[in-house]
Amino acid sequence: MFSLPVLVPGYGRHIWLSSDGEILTLDGREVAIRLREGPALVCHGHAAARRLHVNPDQFVDVLSLFAFVRPARWCVPTPGGLADALGLIRPDSREDQAQTLLDATSMLIQELAAAQHSPGIELIIDQLLLARADGWRFAEPCLQALGQSGLEDRGANFNALKVWRNLSKWEDMAPPGRPGNAPIDEEEAQAVLNAALTDADEDRPQQRAYAKGVVGAFAPAYEAQAPRLVLAEAGTGVGKTLGYLAPAFAWRRKNLGPIWLSTYTRNLQRQLDQELDKLYPNPAIKAQRVVVRKGRENYLCLMNMEESVNSVAQGGPASVLGLVLIARWAAASRAGELVGGDCPGWLRELVGLKHAHALAVRRGECWHGACPHYGTCFAEKMARKAPHAEVVVANHAFVMTQTLADPGLGQETQPTHFVFDEGHHLFDAADSAYAGCLSGLETRDLRRWILGAEQTRPGGFSGRARGLRKRLEDLAETDSDLRDQLYRVERAARILPARGWYDRLSQRAPAGPVEGFLLHIADQVYARTSGIDQRSGFSLETGIHPLSDDLISAAQDLQTAVAALLNPLKSLAHLIEGRLENKEMDENADPGDTFSADQRRRLAGIANSIRQRALGPLQFFGHMLTSLQSQTPAEFVDWFEVTRVEGRDTDVAYFRKFIDPTQPFMNILAPQVQGALITSATLTDQTGVPEVDWDAAETITGARHLPKAPQRLSLSSPYTYRTQAQVFVVTDLERDKPKQAAAAMAKLFLTAGGGALGLFTSIKRLRAAYVHMAPRLEAADLGLLAQHVDHMDVTTLIDIFKVEQEICLLGTDALRDGVDVPGAALRLLVFDRVPWPQPTLAHRARRAHFGPRIYDDRLTRFRLRQAFGRLIRTQEDRGAFVMLDSRLPSRLESAFPSDVDIQRMSLKDTLAALKIFYAL
Repeated sequence: MFSLPVLVPGYGRHIWLSSDGEILTLDGREVAIRLREGPALVCHGHAAARRLHVNPDQFVDVLSLFAFVRPARWCVPTPGGLADALGLIRPDSREDQAQTLLDATSMLIQELAAAQHSPGIELIIDQLLLARADGWRFAEPCLQALGQSGLEDRGANFNALKVWRNLSKWEDMAPPGRPGNAPIDEEEAQAVLNAALTDADEDRPQQRAYAKGVVGAFAPAYEAQAPRLVLAEAGTGVGKTLGYLAPAFAWRRKNLGPIWLSTYTRNLQRQLDQELDKLYPNPAIKAQRVVVRKGRENYLCLMNMEESVNSVAQGGPASVLGLVLIARWAAASRAGELVGGDCPGWLRELVGLKHAHALAVRRGECWHGACPHYGTCFAEKMARKAPHAEVVVANHAFVMTQTLADPGLGQETQPTHFVFDEGHHLFDAADSAYAGCLSGLETRDLRRWILGAEQTRPGGFSGRARGLRKRLEDLAETDSDLRDQLYRVERAARILPARGWYDRLSQRAPAGPVEGFLLHIADQVYARTSGIDQRSGFSLETGIHPLSDDLISAAQDLQTAVAALLNPLKSLAHLIEGRLENKEMDENADPGDTFSADQRRRLAGIANSIRQRALGPLQFFGHMLTSLQSQTPAEFVDWFEVTRVEGRDTDVAYFRKFIDPTQPFMNILAPQVQGALITSATLTDQTGVPEVDWDAAETITGARHLPKAPQRLSLSSPYTYRTQAQVFVVTDLERDKPKQAAAAMAKLFLTAGGGALGLFTSIKRLRAAYVHMAPRLEAADLGLLAQHVDHMDVTTLIDIFKVEQEICLLGTDALRDGVDVPGAALRLLVFDRVPWPQPTLAHRARRAHFGPRIYDDRLTRFRLRQAFGRLIRTQEDRGAFVMLDSRLPSRLESAFPSDVDIQRMSLKDTLAALKIFYAL
């Protein structure tokens, strides 16, 4: 193993440490030649393969060894990240990085050797043998370290992958009861805050004021559908997380209810979960008391895992090594989250992204009580722990579509108080949660959900999906009514598009009413968009009226077909619910003629899934098709779209969105919740007119739709931006010449010496800039990562950027908002253009509703404020913000702190000023 050469890829120049200790600097062609002689040891093989345009199988990835030896442990996928995780000295150069990979390999194998007398050693050996048979180069050295090198004749034991056998089962507990209604006061919140702060924490008066100011969100309600709402804006550095946890914990202590914290993305959930380590330093206690809630699609599905294990045992195509690594991770995982949590993005790459996706449950396909692994199901375990937890960390989408919308939640388990962090994103989250989309992909997925995997050619199937028949087949065998109704549903569902639907549209040979309708939509979109738009590579959209006669006729046919599918689905759901009700109420029935607890849960789950996954969308489709032939209701905006990904048509859709999506959100929230805190660093606008600024906060959160006005709180940042930050607007670049912007950004990054984040309003311009910038930065020993280029998940990119201070990073919206990179790792932020909102049809309708200039300026100021907020995260941070677009209106400068110096000057003068700033 240790005779392998080591490769540390660069961006043109690559370090090669030969097996005899010689260090070489090679170009990509020379590396490719050497790889023909055999594999090389690397860190993050998939990233290296993308950079060098070679097959990742030509590398032996030390991360796979880390994942085997330290499952469910986090590690930044760089040599420096490995050194940090293993307690090695962090390498200073790429030559040192090569040696670090060898040292890390040796240390991990030695660490595994220390487990040779542990109770689980036989399982580890069996897993190593499976990995060795799959060609894993680390397997033999690991077996030797365990004293097990003579196991050539031992057969493959695929039981070693059946992780579900050793997982703990969840147990039913008595309902926790409704939380109390006792109010808390400011002194109680302060007492919790004082107890949470350590001697190492700085005393922040703003944090104390914040904790006092948000107490009202945890008060009981006094009027129906009028929750106590607090809107709290807390500038960066106030310490709002601990500030709202203090009153929340005081409320929990008094009322014995769970604290529900909601944020915008899964990455932000992870950040918030990490913040809770301060309050729960013991991981075992934290695992008992803190629950992270996400949609079931984010968790490992043990039934899918079992199918994969069985397939590979029979010679299937899945990676044995990938299943070994997943089995080891699942056994050690806190919650079994494949996305976020303790499953790093690089582990999903090692497993194979497509395979990792297949291991998660698809939307609406969970078998619930019918699943043989129901008792050990990760998602079910988290769902059952949540009502008994002290803290539940969710995301806005989950809260909107499941927690508040789930009719299965009883009064005993319904949360009464929420904290919505990153509250400025509630508008966007509601916009996604309450939208309607009648599209080829959506209806194709619905067919798959109803019918399951269908045979598309002799001996072939379109997937592994399990339809309704598979979930109900044992019960349908003995229930003729259920069997007949299921047949009616399946027959009606064949109106939905089958596999190959887009090819049929391209050939103008649609099959069925949905495809016919979509074909006429595509015709209308292309007829009403210009050639310039069609050549742009972006998605195409057009208004729906007036409709062609062909489209009207197709819509009528589809409306009839949707009704014909809705009716048997409704009857099936009613039939299942009736069976449950009758058998539960019949006290004189023979015990053998009643459903078991698992069967009842299973049937209730299926009925609920039919309503949420099928009836809800189909009814919405029916409403859309009805209004299509008249006028769109005033609260909605409708449009037709041909969706494109990287210039390729991927879908055709009829979209409907609420003009103000916070209204349905508040309509659901108000009757169920007694109190809520909505907080962010950017809630208000910055026009200088207080009522206008707070009107923006109430608009983006939906507070304006409540009968009682919210309580308001605003605390500014404690940072001294006058000395800690500078803002430059470059005045001499031509906006329509992207190469100028890329060259300017490269010079700025070089001046900062790394630690720079470049933000783009266009993926196309980002990619073009990356090609221009990467070699220039590498010549100065600065690395460059890029979203949409490196194909890593955002969390991994941010993790690398945090710990590798010579790295620069390019990104789009996901890196503009909610990214916490304190210290010198981020000392320069450059925007390529003013981030005006995209002029979509939905945006146009909202401009008309909220006021054209007010709405555009408000959104743009929010984006600038959020971006600037990434720059200064501690009292010691210093950083510069540079806008490369001279057309930044002066009225938008109020997005920046009032005490920051804003200078408009040439690029040359900006570079000179930056040198002085960084030298101070």
